[in-house]
Amino acid sequence: MLPWGLALLLAVSVLLGLCLGSSSVSPMEVLRAIACGDKQSAAYRIMLYSRLPRVLGAVMAGSALAVAGAILQAVLHNPLASPNTIGVNNGAGLFVLLCSALFPAMEHVLPLAAFLGALFTALVVFALAKGSGVSRLTLVLAGVAMSSVLGAGMNCIMILYPDAYIGASTFLVGGLSAVTMKRLHFACGYILLGLIGAMLMRRDMNIMALGEDTARSLGMSVGRTRFLLILTAAVLVGAAVSFAGMVGFVGLIVPHVFRFLVGHDNCRLVPCCALGGAAFVALCDLIARTAFSPYELPVGILLSFIGGPFFVYLIIRSKRNQHD
Repeated sequence: MLPWGLALLLAVSVLLGLCLGSSSVSPMEVLRAIACGDKQSAAYRIMLYSRLPRVLGAVMAGSALAVAGAILQAVLHNPLASPNTIGVNNGAGLFVLLCSALFPAMEHVLPLAAFLGALFTALVVFALAKGSGVSRLTLVLAGVAMSSVLGAGMNCIMILYPDAYIGASTFLVGGLSAVTMKRLHFACGYILLGLIGAMLMRRDMNIMALGEDTARSLGMSVGRTRFLLILTAAVLVGAAVSFAGMVGFVGLIVPHVFRFLVGHDNCRLVPCCALGGAAFVALCDLIARTAFSPYELPVGILLSFIGGPFFVYLIIRSKRNQHD
């Protein structure tokens, strides 16, 4: 029942996102604008050039980041792992800024650049996690240190290449105001590929949760499976960051919420994260752009307000569990 409820919540979130804003549009006007395609009507222009790209971007980014978070938590055996807490977002962001500075006319390679940055960071963190004696909290602290280094690299690029700073403020905090259908078109294939890969490897994630020795005894190639899962997470994060910027905490909050609701079975968790993450970011973006109208708050700021206290709560709970 829960997946059907999440699908309904997602549909409602999309409809509200299309209808509400600085100028409200009724659901009938939305349907009429989409069905008739009257390019001269105000409703059609609002839908095509503003609301539709933004809502689709929120859905795609939320789904990708939530599933990537679930994958990273399973692979690293760490409930505190997520694309932003271990620096994967910053790695993707650094490569996007570098590509924008050096190749400003090649917008179509931004998802690939973000993917390479996310993959590089994820592999470094994975190497740290694989080392002996690396605790959960130490791993998160290593991710924070990695984020600081990558953040310094982004600041360096913006100083050396001032043109790359255009729109960088929204990119760094995470926002969907500048999303266009063209940018979504390039990232859509990467996200679809990553989601399909995550769905196909759900049972492998369950087997890995049993421990490396048990997984090997069941005939699994642990190293290859782990690399494929990290590769899948990097594809999802890289594609999302390429158009949504440094949106954080989605990959931390959503998997924890649904792990509480449906348990640790990734066969159920991954689809719920895909649907729930999409609805969550769509609703957060709707609140961010309507709560302070006529002013607009980037959705990344709202997510940080929610995710920061949630992250602190998880750290405190993790330390308590270690003491117990």
